[in-house]
Amino acid sequence: MDRLTSLTAFVRVVDAGGFSAAGRRLNMSTTMVSSHVQALEDRLGVRLLNRTTRKVSLTEVGKAYYDRATQILADLEQADNIASTLQSTPRGTLRLYIATHLVPFVVPVVTEFMSTYPEVKLEVMMGEREVDMIEEGFDLAVRLVPPRDSSLITRSLATWRHVLCCSPAYIGKHGMPRQLSDLAAHNCMRHVHYPYQDEWRFLDPTGAPVALRISGQLVTNSGETLRQAALNGVGISLAAGFLVRGDLDAGHLVRLLPDYRPLEFAVNASYPHRHYLAAKVRIFIDLLARHSADQKKLIDPYT
Repeated sequence: MDRLTSLTAFVRVVDAGGFSAAGRRLNMSTTMVSSHVQALEDRLGVRLLNRTTRKVSLTEVGKAYYDRATQILADLEQADNIASTLQSTPRGTLRLYIATHLVPFVVPVVTEFMSTYPEVKLEVMMGEREVDMIEEGFDLAVRLVPPRDSSLITRSLATWRHVLCCSPAYIGKHGMPRQLSDLAAHNCMRHVHYPYQDEWRFLDPTGAPVALRISGQLVTNSGETLRQAALNGVGISLAAGFLVRGDLDAGHLVRLLPDYRPLEFAVNASYPHRHYLAAKVRIFIDLLARHSADQKKLIDPYT
């Protein structure tokens, strides 16, 4: 029999003054209560209770065991309460991994969260690599593309698109691409985390999906490196719209083939577990979701 249930039955028998009363408290038959106590005594090899037709009383060993058993059950109840509190009230440390260029999107949420829940300590790491959330102990990752680990739970926060672009200097040297197939003859720089690797995907003017295999000198995990290379006339980039917005507005970069719309992606929050999600994680995700509507222009200025 389950040892914890047997321990609970024994303590309830003592507290209630009998097997029948204990059974009513435990919603258990008198026979089952008796069986649990007997199983406990058999396991210990001692008699815990003196039984008569009128009452039960503790033996000397039973008294010592009862005192310790009540403390164990109280400690267990306290542990349950602590776990329940942590589940409903944000506490402890929240470890976040944020894609570098999403810092302006996430920082207001971090600020509000810290102000509202001062008992939570935040550890915020930034980068553009694919982290192993479980191995590295992250509670939540906020990224621009879906995680490769399909076991993670992902919540979409906001949409965004790339912008196909290059510098005026590059056009002056290599010419302006007039149709999608022209890209095959150009130096196309790409981000290593682009989900389709060297196959750039678009929607054509009719809304139909089209794709083109590209090649080029530069592959990197840094959006800023792609931006600087494009500004310096190195090649053509499929860049995050929010990253090059100012450069396009200033004329430092030129948008190419505007009739071909890059695929839509989502800023997403990923976490390892769906069930019993800690309050600190659940509430932070909810804050992210609320802020995403207000900051959509920051993320997708070309929608």
